[in-house]
Amino acid sequence: MNTIWAPWRMAYILSDKKTNECVFCKAFNEKKDEENFVLFRSQYCFVIMNIYPYNPGHIMVVTNRHINHIKLLEEKESVDFFSTVRMFCNYLEIAFKPNGMNIGMNIGEAAGAGIEDHIHFHIVPRWVGDTNFMGTVCDTKVISESLRQTYNKIKELI
Repeated sequence: MNTIWAPWRMAYILSDKKTNECVFCKAFNEKKDEENFVLFRSQYCFVIMNIYPYNPGHIMVVTNRHINHIKLLEEKESVDFFSTVRMFCNYLEIAFKPNGMNIGMNIGEAAGAGIEDHIHFHIVPRWVGDTNFMGTVCDTKVISESLRQTYNKIKELI
């Protein structure tokens, strides 16, 4: 039997996942970008790495304003939000050379939103064959690169 080590997951497993503080607002307000894996800030949104990624390069584009639905965006926020998604798709293509990407937003718990009070887009690079027997048989995902390596790879393109 092979053993796969993913020690960074223990912080998530042991944590109290429900907190009253919005993790996005906390990262936005702290201004500790490298520590919080914030890659970029624009006028109306920011880009942060998912610290529990589905794949290397999994990032989120988050509104600066704490809102829970896309219909609450002002036009200027919408333009900046989607422009930032587009810009970071380009960066991820350069940095990781994926075969495709998943881009999505889950609004509400029923839609699968893990953080339902603060809207955000997920951008997940995908490769042919990145879903294999590990996820199916072992309920395990192997991430082949550390968060810091991924952060640095994207950050150097900005």
